[in-house]
Amino acid sequence: MKSVGLEWRRRWYLKRTAPGPLRDYYAGPFPAPEQDYRTVGYVAVDLETTGLDPRRDQILSLGWVVLNGPRVDLKSARHQVVRVDGAIPAQTAIIHQITDDQAAAGQDLAATLPVLLADLTGRVLIAHHAKVELGFLGQACRRLFGNGLLVRTIDTQVVARRLLDRRDVSYRGSDLRLHRLAERFNLPRYNAHNALSDALTAAELFLAQAAYRDNGKGLPLADFLC
Repeated sequence: MKSVGLEWRRRWYLKRTAPGPLRDYYAGPFPAPEQDYRTVGYVAVDLETTGLDPRRDQILSLGWVVLNGPRVDLKSARHQVVRVDGAIPAQTAIIHQITDDQAAAGQDLAATLPVLLADLTGRVLIAHHAKVELGFLGQACRRLFGNGLLVRTIDTQVVARRLLDRRDVSYRGSDLRLHRLAERFNLPRYNAHNALSDALTAAELFLAQAAYRDNGKGLPLADFLC
């Protein structure tokens, strides 16, 4: 019912969104929850931000990569540093290593976001701890285009929790971190806190999680959705 409601809301937003990149995005139907996950398109996304509050903090960089079913399209990979207002807080600069000079030379979010929306059209968003990506992207869409962002979403952290709970395995919160889970699945290790490398890790983690559950006959997309 929740998935049916999301498709209905997409059509509602389509009628009430001004012409532009967000309306073009809403013109593409969402993948149906009953589809085999292997036939669906995805976009794995990661953001680096100045903080965790979308209402007052800013996006510093975006990284994303498209998946066509169970295949990552590396040619589609994108990474963009975003121009921000004001100085970057020192405590966050230590983590993401984006300097004030790099941010000053970045691209306006108004130019970057339409490219991401075009790739997201008709696809499912993949993110790890997706609340962050959904919060910041939704806030940016409201500010730039006048409406929020609806998108079918797979949160690889939520999927990991479900897998561990199903196996009745005890775990700590730190065990659900992106790179800890990547190690569990013996995935390649990339530099942490880079938007593109983290997006690629999330993409590979989802495919590993899906393969773990798939007996070769496929699974409905609904099994992975938030």
